[in-house]
This record gives sequence, C-alpha cells and structure tokens, in this order.
Amino acid sequence: MTLRTYPRFVTLEGGEGAGKSTVLKALREVLDATGREVVSTREPGGTPLAEQIRGLLLDTHHEPPTIDTELLLMFAARAQHVRETILPALERGAWVISDRFTDASFAYQGAARGGDPSFIAELERRVVGIAPAMTLLLDVPVAIGLQRARGRGASDRIEGERDDFFERVREGYLARAGADAQRFRVIDATQTVEAVAAEAVAHLRRLIEAAP
Repeated sequence: MTLRTYPRFVTLEGGEGAGKSTVLKALREVLDATGREVVSTREPGGTPLAEQIRGLLLDTHHEPPTIDTELLLMFAARAQHVRETILPALERGAWVISDRFTDASFAYQGAARGGDPSFIAELERRVVGIAPAMTLLLDVPVAIGLQRARGRGASDRIEGERDDFFERVREGYLARAGADAQRFRVIDATQTVEAVAAEAVAHLRRLIEAAP
C-alpha cells in the first residue's frame, strides 16, 4: 500500500525549541486571510482520545514506556488523529497544518531511540496511509533549542531526555529531509522569529499557487 499525498496538507517538524508553534500561527493567518478553511492541529493529539494518549506519553510519573510501547502509542494517537480530524478536513477541501506528523516517529522513536525504521514505515503505510505535500523542517542546534524549550518551565518526559538523544533526533530529521528533498523545506531556525516565519510563509504561498 502506497501513501496518498494530499496537496493541502502541511506538516511542521523540528526538535525541541525550534519554534513550530509560532510558524504554525503565521501559516494559519495567511490561509485565513485568503478565506480558505484551515485546520491547525498537533501530534501526539488532535482529538480528545489522542490528547489522552499524549498525556500518557509525556507523563513523568509512571514507569518509562519501552521503545515499542512508545512507538505504538504514538501510532495509536496518530491513527485516531488521521481518521477523526485530518482526513475529514482534507476531504472537504480544507487545508490542514499539523505540528508534527509521522516524520517525528522516524526521528524520535527511530533515530533517537533505535527503533526499527522498516517497522515504522510499515506502520505508516498500514495505519496512517497519507502524507503531506510539504514538510517544513525548522532546524536549530540542540543547545539553542533546549535552552529555549527549558526556559518555558517544567519539562515533560521527552523534553527531559539527555542532549545526545536530541542530537540523534536532529540527525534523523536531516537524514529524512535529505532523502526527500521534494517534500521537505529546511529552514534555519536560528534566525529571528520574524525571519523564520517569513521564510515559512513564502514556501506556503508557493504551495498555495500550485495546489489544485
């Protein structure tokens, strides 16, 4: 089974502190201004049930999940997200912008935790079945990203990982981008927030022009 690419589906990826929330807001404002319907969402999460799974995944008060447990919980949340939020929006012609999607599992559970990428790809095909037309990867050195993220307050279970974990996340993302340059747009997230948002918006405008 091959993945179906949706031309109005955009995902944002990047390590901790990359600034995805700010970029998502800027992209949404552009689409809103054109009168298009836009659904902005996040992973893990995006539906009430998926948000409950998110709570399990990020909670620091229970025993750490095994690699496979974490991966399967991520895909359980994603399956619900796709069927209940993303696909209905895309099929009625709306634009969807998601803060993280399946690439995050390849980076976090795959590259960083050592999970089997072929198993992740199989889950992607069988459980998810769809792919974005464009993925904006906000790339920032780990030290800078963590300084930003940890300045926001208490860390969740994943934010509390060691720096070398996040180095592997970054490497995993960049490897994904290098292997799929047609879909990925890599943005230097060490720039000012205004510059990062402007670059992301420019990529979105080109996608809008090309979308049917």
